[in-house]
Amino acid sequence: MVASTGKKGAFGLWLGAVVDCWLLAGEASLVVPLRLARIALGGKCGKAEAQLMIGEKLEAHRLLIGELSRGELGTSPPEIAGGVATHYLGRVRANRQRLMGRSQK
Repeated sequence: MVASTGKKGAFGLWLGAVVDCWLLAGEASLVVPLRLARIALGGKCGKAEAQLMIGEKLEAHRLLIGELSRGELGTSPPEIAGGVATHYLGRVRANRQRLMGRSQK
């Protein structure tokens, strides 16, 4: 989980999951228009972006299914929710950096 509340119990776990989802939503709100702009331009660049987007989504989902089936994201609902958000957050953040022309750190 990205968010570390330092608290124990259900409230702390759910709070961490909520923060992770909030971070994911913030990153996605930047990536969606950037990707749509590239796709809307059309041509080879637009086609490549659309193909990359679909391939990345399929791969991320495939990896998530594996993590879930092996129990790697936790055992409680808030742990799993936070784990799913974190799983996608890194990928969305990398796309934002790529689309904005920034190198990854």
